[in-house]
Amino acid sequence: MIKPHKPHLRNPLKNARGLGSAKDGTGHFIVQRVTAIALIFLAIYAVGLIISMIGDDYAAVRATVASPCNAILLVAFSIATFWHAKLGMQVIIEDYVHTPFSATVLHLLNIFVCALAGIACVLAIVRIALGA
Repeated sequence: MIKPHKPHLRNPLKNARGLGSAKDGTGHFIVQRVTAIALIFLAIYAVGLIISMIGDDYAAVRATVASPCNAILLVAFSIATFWHAKLGMQVIIEDYVHTPFSATVLHLLNIFVCALAGIACVLAIVRIALGA
């Protein structure tokens, strides 16, 4: 005998409960878009700066990077790049890694790698700018 189809009387909110927090999604989305927009302009600047220094000797490149405007924009480019990369990898991990332990390890690895690489870039720019 075939059972008749039962109508779903559950409220959609009841079905969604227990599936995790939905408190930070909008903020994450906005920050990812803001860093993307910033990277459009900063990447154009950085590529233009690099192209303008082709053929220059070390002293000229160091003097160019030591300029406060160039140093600040290069630091901003580095920070925006690794922040945007961290956010993008976070979304990939959340979407495709379903094992809680693996997801936790990958999230921590993502944070540490992006932070370490960003700090290394900023340190390199500061050392070049200060002549250390």
